[in-house]
Amino acid sequence: MHLQQTKAGSRKTGGPQYYFHDLAEPIKHYLRRKGACPVVLQTPYGIAESPFVAVGRDHKLLTNGHVVSGRVGHDRVQQSIGADESIGEAIRCWYNLARGCDFERIEVDVRIDKLGQFILAPLKFHFRGKSRTAELALLDRPLSFTRRYQSPLWVQQIDAVATANPAAIRWVMQETTRVAREHLDPNTRNVHEVDLLRTAGAFSRLGVTFSPYSVRYYDCNRSVFRFLKFPAYSCPIEIKKASRGFKYQIERYKPLLRAVVFCVKDNLLNAPEHVDVIELGYLAEHLNKLLN
Repeated sequence: MHLQQTKAGSRKTGGPQYYFHDLAEPIKHYLRRKGACPVVLQTPYGIAESPFVAVGRDHKLLTNGHVVSGRVGHDRVQQSIGADESIGEAIRCWYNLARGCDFERIEVDVRIDKLGQFILAPLKFHFRGKSRTAELALLDRPLSFTRRYQSPLWVQQIDAVATANPAAIRWVMQETTRVAREHLDPNTRNVHEVDLLRTAGAFSRLGVTFSPYSVRYYDCNRSVFRFLKFPAYSCPIEIKKASRGFKYQIERYKPLLRAVVFCVKDNLLNAPEHVDVIELGYLAEHLNKLLN
């Protein structure tokens, strides 16, 4: 499956258009039956809501955001209300791709998840006039760092911080180790999970900014990740002593779009799709091995 760019030369609304080619039959039938679907875009950090709509060939999107019948003849991705750029420019921004070159085509994976979300993941791209096609990394659980799984994105971010500022990464190791050891000590009693936010300063050095702790919805609703040369990514963070405690949120907060569980110990087997886990105990252990 791929998106083919037309109307090259302008990157603003009304400029480049992106048509679907070779859509898988189930996706094609789903889109044409629905008429239009909000696009959830796969970024280097995971899924993100977007101001784009996938529109079937027999429907059109009005400027007020309403979808009506209208035989356009192409399954496509269009800007909706609030969009000031094309889907191609959004992909360019999220993946930090070169400026000044028009896309010719973008190979994509499109799927409908259990929540009915239309998820578009860019896989490869080809700039107009260039000789080669470049591949993009599609990571599974890109914000997870646990004993069982360490996302390559996290590994690269830690290595980049360690290379750029060895003193900072050593301080991060000391802070995360101190808090993790205190929580893992069997003699530690009656400590609230919010105590884990003592590591917020250390995590800010790693590119994670915790938003204010809230008593409603997720604990840190507007937390931000900024890794490597990618743009900032907003994602809720839920604070737990053990990740298994996240089952309460699974049952209560629906539909679940995207969240990261920050815990001392990861014991959540079969985590839901789009839910990542950061295990403080193992992160501290990893940093110790890295520096010693």
